[in-house]
Amino acid sequence: MTRGFKILTFQASALVAGALVMATVADVARAVPAASTVAVEIANFTFKAPVVTVKPGATVTWTNGDDIPHTVVSKDGLFKSKVLDSGEKFSFTFAKPGQFGYFCSIHPHMTGTIVVKA
Repeated sequence: MTRGFKILTFQASALVAGALVMATVADVARAVPAASTVAVEIANFTFKAPVVTVKPGATVTWTNGDDIPHTVVSKDGLFKSKVLDSGEKFSFTFAKPGQFGYFCSIHPHMTGTIVVKA
């Protein structure tokens, strides 16, 4: 009987340990946010969300809603789109925290800022 009791105790301990490991893995999965995508519309010679705040790993997608071409160019050279015709998109994923100013190289008065905060 003692031997059977030891086996049952061991099996119960293993089940509890397994449950704790699973709970820890689930908690870590919840703590790490999924990468997000943020849309910025280009319309009427403006970036419709002139300041956007995202977390590291987020992707920002700009869509040209105007009837004329535009570009999306970072002031620090981090990213640069091709000329975007009407309906075309450009995306960039921001890996590190910081503040990233950008503009349209065809219409330099069009400006915006992406703020990446952890």
